[in-house]
Amino acid sequence: MSFTEKANAIFSQVIRDYHLKDDVDTPISNPYERESIEYNLYSKCWIDTVQWHLEDIIRDPHIDPADALALKRRIDHSNQDRTDLVEEIDSYFRQLYQDVKPLPDARLNTESPAWAVDRLSILALKIWHMQEQVDRKDADAAHIDKCQAKLDILKEQQIDLSKSIDQLLEDIEAGRKYMKVYRQMKMYNDPATNPVLYNNKVK
Repeated sequence: MSFTEKANAIFSQVIRDYHLKDDVDTPISNPYERESIEYNLYSKCWIDTVQWHLEDIIRDPHIDPADALALKRRIDHSNQDRTDLVEEIDSYFRQLYQDVKPLPDARLNTESPAWAVDRLSILALKIWHMQEQVDRKDADAAHIDKCQAKLDILKEQQIDLSKSIDQLLEDIEAGRKYMKVYRQMKMYNDPATNPVLYNNKVK
């Protein structure tokens, strides 16, 4: 089984697990060993899945402003958790390939493997929810046809992205490409770099 076959299976499992209750406050129940890559893949997609639904909720035109602010802060926190977990997955890849010596003409990829996996997780969510639209009984034929066309494209994207990730990992393993990971330097969550935060410290 290739890496993306494993990842896509776990992402589908997560989305099915979440929709058993379809509640953003459902606690995660990760079935994998804590130190395994499977554990991190499950956790990553769970964060994405909850956030997907938080993004739906916050777009309610009748939402109470106080609830919207609380949700916005929850989404910000979720984004930070997502970024941290992507970096953990990249650490796994770096450790996995730490003994590989890049070839003299090895090339650098535009993104790290984990950020590509991040896109694969989101793609799984898009496919699930576009399938929901295709299966709607209260929508007209035009809506169903439009969503089916989009679903077909999303599934093609999933195949292509999965193949690209597996090829990238093969290239890294063979020394044809090498990893270079830049840690995310988000400033707005850091009280030392966000001027709104450091200018409003209690003195």
